[in-house]
Amino acid sequence: MATKAGLGARAAGGRGIRIIKKYPNRRLYDTATSGYITLADVRQMVIENTAFQVRDAKTNDELTRQILLQIILEEEAAGMPMFSNEMLAQMIRFYAGAMQGVVGGLFEQNVRAFTDFQRKMVEQGATLGNGVDASKFGPELWQQFMQMQAPAMQGVMGNYLEQSTKMFMDMQQKMQESTKQFFPGFGFPGFGEKK
Repeated sequence: MATKAGLGARAAGGRGIRIIKKYPNRRLYDTATSGYITLADVRQMVIENTAFQVRDAKTNDELTRQILLQIILEEEAAGMPMFSNEMLAQMIRFYAGAMQGVVGGLFEQNVRAFTDFQRKMVEQGATLGNGVDASKFGPELWQQFMQMQAPAMQGVMGNYLEQSTKMFMDMQQKMQESTKQFFPGFGFPGFGEKK
C-alpha cells in the first residue's frame, strides 16, 4: 500500500509522485531536483501538499511513514508541542489495546475535519477578523495566521483529542465490563486490572 504525504495530495502540474531516496548515512536525495535535501525540506513539501514517497535507496522499501513520524518528533521537541505527556502515554496504550484501529481512524477523521474546515473558510470567503478575506489567503498567509493562533489552536486540538481519547477509553472499559458479564466464568487477562 503506497503512502502519500498530505493524505491524497496530488503532485503539482499532474506529474507523478516525487521520490525521495534515503541512504544508509541518513541522507535524503530528491530525485526530482537531483540533490540532497533535509527533513526541513520534506516538512515544507508536506506543508505545500506535494505528493511524495520516501524509499530506501538500497532495498526500495517505502519509508515515508518513518520520515513523517521523524518530522512530527522534531516538531514536538521544538517550540510548543501539540500533545501533552498524558496524551502521548495514552496513544502508546492504544497500541496494545483492542481499540487501536478505531482510535487511529478517529484521529484521522478529526484531522481531516479540521483541514476541511480550513478549506471551507477559504472557499466561502470567510473573514478572519479585521475584515480580512480568507479567500485571499495563500499558503504563506495561512501559515502566519495559524502561527498567530498557534497557542489557541494547539490547545483546542489538544483538548479535543484528549476528550476523544477519554471517550474511547470509557467506551473500551464499558465493552470490557459487558463482555465479562456476558461470559462470567471465563478469565479475561488484563480485564479489571488497575494500571
